[in-house]
Amino acid sequence: MMGSMFRLISKRLGPSRLVFRRFQSSNPQMSFPCVDQAQERNRRYAESIQQHQCSGNEDPSVCVTSPSLASGPEPIYGKIVSGFKKFKYDKVFLCDHGGILPKFELAYETWGTLNKDRSNAILLHTGLSASSHARSHPDNPQPGWWEQFIGPGKDLDTNKFYVICCNILGSCYGSTGPSSIDPGDGKHYATRFPIVTVNDMVRTQILLLDHLKIDKLHASIGSSLGGMQSLAFGALAPNRTARIASISGGARSHPYSIALRFTQRQILMNDPQWNRGFYYDGIPPHTGMKLAREVATISYRSGPEWEQRFSTQRANPAVPPALCPDFLIETYLDHAGEKFCLQYDANSLLYISKAMDMHDMTASNQKILAENRKKNQHKLEKYLAEHPDVSQKDVIKANSNIAVLPDTPIEEISNEDRAPEPDIDSDLTAGLIPLRNIPTMIMGVESDNLMPVACQRETARCLKKAGNEKVIYHELNADESYYGHDTFLIYRKDFDLVGSKLKNFLEKS
Repeated sequence: MMGSMFRLISKRLGPSRLVFRRFQSSNPQMSFPCVDQAQERNRRYAESIQQHQCSGNEDPSVCVTSPSLASGPEPIYGKIVSGFKKFKYDKVFLCDHGGILPKFELAYETWGTLNKDRSNAILLHTGLSASSHARSHPDNPQPGWWEQFIGPGKDLDTNKFYVICCNILGSCYGSTGPSSIDPGDGKHYATRFPIVTVNDMVRTQILLLDHLKIDKLHASIGSSLGGMQSLAFGALAPNRTARIASISGGARSHPYSIALRFTQRQILMNDPQWNRGFYYDGIPPHTGMKLAREVATISYRSGPEWEQRFSTQRANPAVPPALCPDFLIETYLDHAGEKFCLQYDANSLLYISKAMDMHDMTASNQKILAENRKKNQHKLEKYLAEHPDVSQKDVIKANSNIAVLPDTPIEEISNEDRAPEPDIDSDLTAGLIPLRNIPTMIMGVESDNLMPVACQRETARCLKKAGNEKVIYHELNADESYYGHDTFLIYRKDFDLVGSKLKNFLEKS
């Protein structure tokens, strides 16, 4: 009965419709090599844990290899596990938002020679995911992330200057961060690590300078997050640096930047393997990290560069289109994410990106942070009561660095022809008063999407309003650099981008 019914249906539909009678798909299923790749990475990571292939290394990710980036001018970032010195601070450290670190360590590297009066030191602040390894040296001959900028006769001339570079608090390349062991219980901090600010990062570096017996820097310099730190250094310790250089940074974050970093954090935190930050004994959230890095990479470069570099070319026009990486730009992003996903700690990315979002040097925000610190002083007192062997004087001194702001806003010179400025200018101007006597170079890049050039223009403008008569402002237009936010990392012999301007500023008497 059923067979005769199908024969009747097929006769009415004709031979071209017989495929439906056999209940077969109209097309074969697509292949998904990008999904296979993630699953294979997961399998290899799990296998490396189970079989202990890391020969005593606590980090199984060193056993899981990743493809390299496509050709092109790219930053040199790497997973640095050796070749640095360590500053160990064994006293309690209070963070701006009330968290406590019973102790901390900072990884740092140096180049050049400190002169007799210890006045030629330059503190190089890093970006979000950089290590202390800015340049190669005998203890680590691998190229550093600013290899072409540091050295004898170079932009940071080590014949003249003693260059110091730290891995920031919260990171994972030798300094204390979420992946570090909490001395309270012997387990990884994970998301029990305290929220940190840019000011907190700078305070730890000031303690390093104390350890090195450097009372005053020749310069505090940095790019991106490093540019935020260099400005914060001037606010927290205005008498401890002779110059400040801030490149592609700013005195406060930008809502567009915050939105981009928030999106990355949401992607990462929604990877099931993130496990609310407690993944150190298992498989890390590598898929979330890869996708977050792809979003970040979009913000690091610019459309005009990619138009020239990739255009709308497909990687292999001879094969059918695919949902996995197909266009050249897609393969570039895929490689960038693949390389990074096991190279950097996921929790460090969350904490440090949040610190960047919170960066705000307005007087009102600095006042809130100062009040927070006062409100949480009891935590220091409690710790000291429980640890009588710790010097109370040293702890109080180390945790007392706050921006020195006037009680009343600065009075600006009246100008009847000038239109009224928005309130944010007045607030930021008041917050930048501690820097008014420090020669400061601000540099922006017009093609920068992550830290729009408006941030650098605002910082330079408010510094001048605060009374700083030695502000130098440089802006690279789109014709000078179309590399976007990453401009500060790219060295090109045929283009004068960042280096020579920085060199002139540092060597100016």
